[in-house]
Amino acid sequence: MATLTDVAKKANVSKMTVSRVINHPEQVRDELKELVYEAMRELNYRPNAAAKALANKRTQIIKLLILEEMDTTEPYYMFLLTGIANELDKYAYSLQLLTRNNVQIGDSDGFIVCGMRKEDEELIKNLDKPVVLFGHNEMGEDFIDSNNEQSMAKATQYAIEEGYENIVYIGIDIDEPFTHTREKGYTKVMADNGKEACTYTLGNRSRYSAAFIKEHWNEFQKNTLFLCASDRLAMGVVREIKEQNGNIPEDYGVIGHDGVFLDQIAHPHLTTLKQSITEMGAACARMVLKKVNQDGKPQGNQLFETELKRGGTTR
Repeated sequence: MATLTDVAKKANVSKMTVSRVINHPEQVRDELKELVYEAMRELNYRPNAAAKALANKRTQIIKLLILEEMDTTEPYYMFLLTGIANELDKYAYSLQLLTRNNVQIGDSDGFIVCGMRKEDEELIKNLDKPVVLFGHNEMGEDFIDSNNEQSMAKATQYAIEEGYENIVYIGIDIDEPFTHTREKGYTKVMADNGKEACTYTLGNRSRYSAAFIKEHWNEFQKNTLFLCASDRLAMGVVREIKEQNGNIPEDYGVIGHDGVFLDQIAHPHLTTLKQSITEMGAACARMVLKKVNQDGKPQGNQLFETELKRGGTTR
């Protein structure tokens, strides 16, 4: 079994450096950390989590609190969990998954919170350990999220450049920062290009967007693009346009948002704004551990750009 000394020799650093990488990674330069991590991987060295926890007066546990209902039809949370767990594993931390009903079960060093809504603010404020939110918030908590405003701005500009005369925005009807910033990205680019914005908000279900298209079909002329705040909404739009014998992408275009799974099973494949879910999960883990190691010091926010992933629903 490999020892701390073996790792130090392999990485050509001192035992003290290896120990610091394991116990206080925030004190070590990234280049040195990578050398040590590579040596640990090659030697299959696993730090003694119990000893580390005892030495640092820590639990070596981060709680992931999910406050929204998880959708079992797409692997959104599996990508997120993978990113968080893999990053925590580098620091000999384990992950405990919680819902709002068992948030105070067991101890931990910090929380990552997903799916928070405004009505959850009091719950978040009462958490007694460092907290990082996955998702934009306006209560001053550190967070990781996609750059939602820039994401929709990018898609709107793309639609204009592709020659779509009418660009209709279909948003999600919840009063949360991410919905407002996505719509803002659309309306700003439309105004900058001298175009009139046309926005609707619906429940985030494909059946609602399909019903909407069916009800208003005669109002939408050819050469219209529907920019949707989720892939789920976009799939409903595509389905109903086809039911109405509309031609995609020749006469009607559709762009979704998320790019996790639904865009790949849609026919034709959906043009979407792909989020970096796994990478954002890893960023949540890094931020909460840094916050733990700095006694709860605020870390600010980090936004990730989306990728406009072209499919068969746009020209």
